[in-house]
Amino acid sequence: MAKVGRNEPCPCSSGKKYKHCCEKKVDGSRMSSLMLVAVALAIVAAILASVFSEGDTTAGPGKVWSAEHGHYH
Repeated sequence: MAKVGRNEPCPCSSGKKYKHCCEKKVDGSRMSSLMLVAVALAIVAAILASVFSEGDTTAGPGKVWSAEHGHYH
C-alpha cells in the first residue's frame, strides 16, 4: 500500500485531508508501541540489575549482620 500524503484526501472517505483525519491515529499507535517497548526494557534492566548486584546477602562463616551498614561483616 502506498503512503498517503498529508494533503491528500483521507483514505477513510471522510472527505477531510489526511493530516486532519487519520494521520494522528497512525502516529499515536506507533508512539504507544514504542512506549510499551521502553517500559519492558526498563523492567528487564531492573530485574537483571537486582540479579547481578554485587551485594553480599548471605552470611558466610564468621560473618555477622550489621544493622548500621545494612550488610554482613
